[in-house]
Amino acid sequence: MKIAILGGGNGSLAGAGDFALAGHDVHLWRRNPEDVAEHAKRGDTITVRDGKGTHEGKLALVTSDIAEALEGAELILCPIPAPAHADLATVIAPHLKPGMVIYLPPGTLGTMILANAAREAGTLEGVAFAETGTLPWLVRKHDFSEVVISTRAVRLPTGVYPVADTDRALKVIDTAFPGVIERCEDVLSAALMNAGAIIHSPLIMMNAAPLEHFEAWDIHNEGTQPCVRTVTDQLDAERIAVREAFGYGAPHFPLADYYRDDSEMWMYDREARANLTDSGDWREKIDLHAHRYMMEDTRLGLSLICSMAEVAGIDVPVARALMTLGGVINHQDFMQTGRPLSAVGLGGLSMDELKAKAEGPSA
Repeated sequence: MKIAILGGGNGSLAGAGDFALAGHDVHLWRRNPEDVAEHAKRGDTITVRDGKGTHEGKLALVTSDIAEALEGAELILCPIPAPAHADLATVIAPHLKPGMVIYLPPGTLGTMILANAAREAGTLEGVAFAETGTLPWLVRKHDFSEVVISTRAVRLPTGVYPVADTDRALKVIDTAFPGVIERCEDVLSAALMNAGAIIHSPLIMMNAAPLEHFEAWDIHNEGTQPCVRTVTDQLDAERIAVREAFGYGAPHFPLADYYRDDSEMWMYDREARANLTDSGDWREKIDLHAHRYMMEDTRLGLSLICSMAEVAGIDVPVARALMTLGGVINHQDFMQTGRPLSAVGLGGLSMDELKAKAEGPSA
């Protein structure tokens, strides 16, 4: 299958390497021509290191020309940070063609931003937009074109816009992630699976002082203490309450399953947490004014949960408190600068109207 991957971050390079190693025809789009030239110097290969060794994945194309990158692609993977969705949407919308599937892992309702841009560009018809609740890899870059993958996802709950295109879209995505994809009711349901807002917001807010003090700090290791886990569980309970208020059923993928060995399998396998903490790759400097844990997960992720909770009539005091504190640190009102429903063109709607909009046109 021909897969276009957008970006050069951790997830993009992990996907490019894994898909190339699996025999797919991979096009990697990098915005800067200088990055394209650097890839060429390295033979357009991605080095993937994991528990099974070191592997070299050869890419079919690396380009800064978006039209060239997307030409003939069945699947377009966009594992870029959510704050970049709006900018990316305007770049790719003119080049979308019927039959394409765009996958955001995770999405935070970025699917609606991309779909809105495609509608304005006149390229919406026949294109499916999908999102899931987490990045399919626990991964960190160790060099320009080398990644270390600690864990790969084993379950990816995925919603599609429009809903009528779900079967086709999930079949395409399953070709890239065989046996891993699970159906969500729609993209609202999938957005409420987003794990980043739940796990990272308490970790950075409750570790804010050591993050600012130490040169590097591992929020997933010594930063995860019982008090943090208590807050995380309560925040996750608020997320699930919003899902249930919207009528979405189990599985809700409670984050507690990630931390326990005797529970239902979460999005990653049972060794994921140990692999992450043992790797040492997450002992890092986190800038509370720039890092995606703050500007994506706390600002965008929690504002979306709070906005959906308001529509559902659900009280989410922990989500609102963490979001408010993050905003105070950054001298912002995250409910205004984040991603409430109004930011994706879904503001001012009742729950029924919102769900109808998220379903999109019928086939």
